[in-house]
Amino acid sequence: MPERRQPQDGKMTDSSELKAIPSVDLVLRHVEEKGLLAAVPRVLAARAVRALLDRERDALLSAPERGAEDVDALRGRILRAAEADVAAAARAQLRPVVNATGVVIHTNLGRAPLSRAALDAIAATSAGYANLEYDLNEGTRGVRDVAVRDALCELCGAEAAVVTNNNAAAVLLALNTLAAGREVVISRSELIEIGGAFRLPEVFERSGSRMIAVGTTNRTRLPDYEDAVTNRTAAIMTAHWSNYEVVGFVERVALGDLVELGNRCGLPVIHDLGSGIIARPEDLELVGETTIADSLRAGVSVATVSGDKLLGGPQAGIALGERAVIEGMRSNPLMRALRPGKLTLAALQATLEQYLLDRHLTEIPVLSMLRAPVEGLLERARKILEGLGDVEARGAEVIVVEMTSRVGGGAAPERDLKSAGLAVASLGLSADDLASRMRGARTPVIARTKDGRVLLDLRTVLPDQDRQLTEAIEEALGDTP
Repeated sequence: MPERRQPQDGKMTDSSELKAIPSVDLVLRHVEEKGLLAAVPRVLAARAVRALLDRERDALLSAPERGAEDVDALRGRILRAAEADVAAAARAQLRPVVNATGVVIHTNLGRAPLSRAALDAIAATSAGYANLEYDLNEGTRGVRDVAVRDALCELCGAEAAVVTNNNAAAVLLALNTLAAGREVVISRSELIEIGGAFRLPEVFERSGSRMIAVGTTNRTRLPDYEDAVTNRTAAIMTAHWSNYEVVGFVERVALGDLVELGNRCGLPVIHDLGSGIIARPEDLELVGETTIADSLRAGVSVATVSGDKLLGGPQAGIALGERAVIEGMRSNPLMRALRPGKLTLAALQATLEQYLLDRHLTEIPVLSMLRAPVEGLLERARKILEGLGDVEARGAEVIVVEMTSRVGGGAAPERDLKSAGLAVASLGLSADDLASRMRGARTPVIARTKDGRVLLDLRTVLPDQDRQLTEAIEEALGDTP
């Protein structure tokens, strides 16, 4: 018999309600019959069920003033809650989704999808052992990122390169190597915050360097940098505006002018490029964006970029620049904590090979998405619509529409792309409910809503996902009038 506890008001809870709470095994059998254990390990489902039953017991013991609930009603309510909680646990598992948002580099959805070559390289490298730090020529210990280092130098015109586990790590390593215990001058307008409230000033703090912010939010001039340089200054830094733009009454110092100031003062210039474009910007309709090669030609000491944005590879941080600076970063004790693993290096090597073979515009998914013509997207949308059958009979409307995509991911803020896809509406469901149903499909579809409709942007839907998108729409509309 369950132990009866004394609530604060002195009343006792009727133990019959506690007895009516079903066992973990009974609830698990119920959710298994509902087919909910196929998408989540049983042990995690049991964890969710135990948490639910604990909450129910606590609620009964802490609120004895409520009337006794019918046993069948209580159990039915708990079983329905268990279905919802186990389904939520299943949705929390890392799994493939269809990105129909139109945001090409979507940080919340894993940024750049990998090329087939990168996927094959990961599979081959992870299936057994690899020469990660072994020199096959000499038969001795080797350099972990030698292959990607040489490819990056060839593609970007760098003296040297080093790879970390993400761009924030590359910035941290550069600051710690060049400026630990000293000052780094940066424009106040470039103190960016990226996803998850991760702020550049915090990277400075953790690096051991002191940030000296100059200028104002919208205007920074060369004399602002010059006036801040003292014998305590170790470097000058400039950062891509990442996920925002400042427009109107704005002034920034050109990269070349900052490099010239650094040369006059004997200071290295750190350039956080963020996105990392290797391809020609005009091929991607991104004219005006600075490439890695542009930054290095301007004379920066070190440029840092992300591997999983416009480069189109895996999550990685890449630092390129002067040999002495890069080798200093490589020998920094922090490097061991920030280095990438073999799967990252395998995917990055395969991605860079696509550039070296001049296959990047067609073989790297992010670049293909950016270049996809609207006419092709419209044709795909029409075929999907044809495959849906009679949606009107289900009280729904699905139409082919043109829309606007975004590059996203801090790569080219506010840069719009003409696109096309489908607009879905239902008489029996709100747009939010319809979008929720699509997220609950066998392959979840992530979309956006506007004017009472769910918009499905095909620019970010991989062509081989069209069937999954069709099935998700059908599942979402399945129970509507």
